[in-house]
Amino acid sequence: MAKQPIIGFHQDELGDWTANLACGHTQHVRHNPPWESRPWVETASGRDQHLGYQLECKKCEEPEGMEEVETPHLFKPHPLSPAVKERATANLAAAEWAFQSDPSLENTVWLGRRLAYLFKLPEAIEVYSRGIERFPDAHELYRHRGHRYISMRRFTEAIADLERAAALAEGRPVTIEADGIPNRLNRPTSNSHFNIWYHLGLAYYLTGRYDEAAIAYETCQVYSDNPDSWCATADWYFMTLQRLGRVADASRLLETIDVDMEIIESDAYHRRLLMYKGVFQPEDLLKVEVDHEDEERLLDLVTQGYGVGNWLLSQGQKSRAEAIFQKILNTDYWSAFGYIAAEVDLLSGRLS
Repeated sequence: MAKQPIIGFHQDELGDWTANLACGHTQHVRHNPPWESRPWVETASGRDQHLGYQLECKKCEEPEGMEEVETPHLFKPHPLSPAVKERATANLAAAEWAFQSDPSLENTVWLGRRLAYLFKLPEAIEVYSRGIERFPDAHELYRHRGHRYISMRRFTEAIADLERAAALAEGRPVTIEADGIPNRLNRPTSNSHFNIWYHLGLAYYLTGRYDEAAIAYETCQVYSDNPDSWCATADWYFMTLQRLGRVADASRLLETIDVDMEIIESDAYHRRLLMYKGVFQPEDLLKVEVDHEDEERLLDLVTQGYGVGNWLLSQGQKSRAEAIFQKILNTDYWSAFGYIAAEVDLLSGRLS
């Protein structure tokens, strides 16, 4: 039977808790002892810990036509321009040829990455899983599979992989991680250890484990060795500190951010941080015209929008925050971290 990850929860008209599955279906997860024992569903922390947990979905096995359910947008490929799609397809073909010629660790990583860039996430995860069988001590494979588990809303597995990657990478050299989709200067801005701790912090954040997320982001700062990676880390760290009520620590973090930082690709994170400092107003960051065929513009809206919504939430403006989070979900840009975070905040019951 098909298994689907939990991406959120809601209460039905009788007050019973229901899990929202990534496939678009729902499933009751009642705590009704002695017949059904799920005490964890009664608390926000318990529900948070079960985000990404997989349930067997009977409805996914029903013959086509037995029900009318809108096809969920989750995990559908984003619209790509013909040129971008052609280049990504050619890159995948080259990666497949290289892997068939030599299934080395490097070629395994690149095959998985090229599959993921075309939104073939289950296939990418399978490549990493088979790679781990051949290279069980390769932190690179756990790091990349953990990233794609986040994309698939399988947060528990993501945390396990990224914690394993962190343990394996300890004491090993820090290496520059080449970009699969190069920025405008073709200058990589991240490294092996940064990516492990950055994604681990995100996985903790998404599951409401803010204390652990703060530790992960503090560690990630050690490996944030340029303005782009520093801003990316600082932004999620700032939001984590806000969720923990550590306002003074969050304010001190903003002292490391200034207007004149040389940013190559993390403009959205930089602008969010400047908004927290008061350089921009929230409305300034939302002035992005939505074009569902312009991937970069959509990503800016989702990334900046989540920061604005989270900021408003910290200021007690819950209704405005929820409206922005819903606007983010309306973009269908499901792979962006800001989208995933907005989705979790809205569907987990965390904001209630």
